[in-house]
Amino acid sequence: MKPPPRYRVVRWLVPVALLVVWLGIGGALGPYAGKLGEVATNDRAAFLPRSAESTRVADEQKAFQRSGTVPAIVVWTGDDGALPDSARASATRALASLSGKPGVVGTPSPALPSEDGEALSGVVQLRSDLGDELPAVLDRVRDAAGAVAGTTAGIAGPAATQADLKDAFAGIDGLLLGVALAAVLVILLLVYRSVLLPFLIIISAVFALALACAIVYVLADHDAVRVDGQVQGILSILVIGAATDYALLLTARFREELALHGDRTAAALAALRRSFGAIVASAATVALGLLALLLSDLTNNRALGPVGAIGIVCAVLSTMTFLPAVLVLCGRAAYWPAKPRPVDEAAGGHGIWRRVAARVDGAPRKVWLSCAVLLVACAAFAPTLESHGVPLDETFVNDAPSVSAQATLSKHFPGGSGNPAVVIAEADRADEVTEAAEATPGVASAAPVTASGRPGGGKPLVVDGRVRVDVTLKDAADSDGATETVKRLRTAVHAVPGADALVGGYTAQQYDTQRTAERDRNIIVPVVLVIILLILMGLLRSVLVPVLLVATVGLNFLATLGVSALVFEHAFGFSGTDASVPLYGFVFLVALGVDYNIFLMSRVREEALEHGAREGMLRGLVSTGGVITSAGVVLAATFAALIVIPLAFLAQIAFIVAFGVLLDTLVVRSLLAPALVVDIGPRAWWPGVISRTGRAGEPAHSD
Repeated sequence: MKPPPRYRVVRWLVPVALLVVWLGIGGALGPYAGKLGEVATNDRAAFLPRSAESTRVADEQKAFQRSGTVPAIVVWTGDDGALPDSARASATRALASLSGKPGVVGTPSPALPSEDGEALSGVVQLRSDLGDELPAVLDRVRDAAGAVAGTTAGIAGPAATQADLKDAFAGIDGLLLGVALAAVLVILLLVYRSVLLPFLIIISAVFALALACAIVYVLADHDAVRVDGQVQGILSILVIGAATDYALLLTARFREELALHGDRTAAALAALRRSFGAIVASAATVALGLLALLLSDLTNNRALGPVGAIGIVCAVLSTMTFLPAVLVLCGRAAYWPAKPRPVDEAAGGHGIWRRVAARVDGAPRKVWLSCAVLLVACAAFAPTLESHGVPLDETFVNDAPSVSAQATLSKHFPGGSGNPAVVIAEADRADEVTEAAEATPGVASAAPVTASGRPGGGKPLVVDGRVRVDVTLKDAADSDGATETVKRLRTAVHAVPGADALVGGYTAQQYDTQRTAERDRNIIVPVVLVIILLILMGLLRSVLVPVLLVATVGLNFLATLGVSALVFEHAFGFSGTDASVPLYGFVFLVALGVDYNIFLMSRVREEALEHGAREGMLRGLVSTGGVITSAGVVLAATFAALIVIPLAFLAQIAFIVAFGVLLDTLVVRSLLAPALVVDIGPRAWWPGVISRTGRAGEPAHSD
């Protein structure tokens, strides 16, 4: 019997309405993906630990700085190794010529020689609000410095680093998104062998990203969240990857239902109903795992939590509304030139996954033991991964001008030149604090900042009864030696009676960040594991299977860290990682790794209720093998796209997540977890009632 006309109108009206709504969202909010950089900040001081001593120093230090300035340090060396006799005078004149030029604040310092007489350095204070004008102002400084005959000039210091960071993030709006989408499109074309469907999935992901970026833009514009280039890049990758993964699961189910029922509306509703639980549970796992970052004391970690969760919610919303609408409107044409076919139950699905299932069924204990040994062997190297921060010369993947200039500065001047440790203390104890600092091993010099804004050479500047003492370290500010010196310096100045001295600056900030990151890992990791465990228990209505799944993805994370430790040191040449990299890797890998196990085990439970525990496991593995593997490859490819941003932090995150997702997809989800469940049998689903044969109401058997 044909459906009544009113039903036929409604079944078309709803998809068309949803399509119009999302086209409006894409058209109106699409530009926000490019505008998000307008409300982003790459000022590292904005992301310091909230309660750390170095953060308190940064707050007090503002009163001693010229309003809104950032220093650029110019360094000169001789073209043939020796400086010309006239170099110092010429360099000082070059610096003085910048006074009053656009972007320059006050009078630059004179050029000062190094102790070895082979280099000169001077400081130019620039406005901190230059924004896009900063590169042009630095070029003006570089041109003036380059006019000193017989010398080669470079610019180091915070202003130069800020410009290089800005240049590194320049491709985050266009290049990163373009590379990620291109990679996803190629994979989808290979997976589906369809012309239209890959583009529909890409459009769904782009609409989700547009909505997420618009929401984050508004929140950041009202100071509700902080966004930097790293968070911005991860948001784009996360939304594209998650939306594509969810779309793969939904479209695979729609193809099955369409082949069985023929009616596109019924197929879409059935696909939604059968995949809704798995998709929502997977999204909740990732979103709540990200929100656990709100427990962090590092502001950039706290920023990623809500921003990432917003992206995941938008990805689910697009997948559950826009994609079903276009699938209903397109029907079988979405898969052209391929044709949706029913799964051949006699053949058991695709050949490769039949063979995998047969291997798991034939020797489950041998399979899971082999996988476990492999993962444990890789995990054995995890403790060798150094996560104490990266030195400045490893911050950028390419040769950034500020890095080479800083290396020249450190070669001829004390290692901490340009990045002094900053001590804030009571004014009436300035002499004692300065003496204590100078007597600290590892300190090259210490002097109070004067009214001119420079240390030494006058009466100390007193602000609200406090003074600032700049302490130049012998070792480079990003070195382990500098960190040890800062620890000793804190002990020394804290011991001065009545000084209420605090030690901050670049090295102290790095040290405090490292300690805070360790504290964050100890708190957030257990919270994320508990969240995931509870979601899995609610979805699968079991205790043992969720525990097994969490244990396997945890082992996968440790194995990934072990492999990363070897690759970073021996292939990439990294001496370590940023302190937050292991935590980011954990949240992404564990939450996203559980995603694939949710996709698998929710289907396994569905099949097991009808066919029994063993047969349900094998059927679930065969029916989801292709789509989940495709989803893993897509997610790995999207995160790998982060390498186009030339920053070590993002390159490390890209490798950890991409490799870990592939390891999880190909080993943990395909072999380890299924073999464990088959080996344990129906008892794995305790206290749920799933029988060995699948007859309704039959209690679970034990082996």
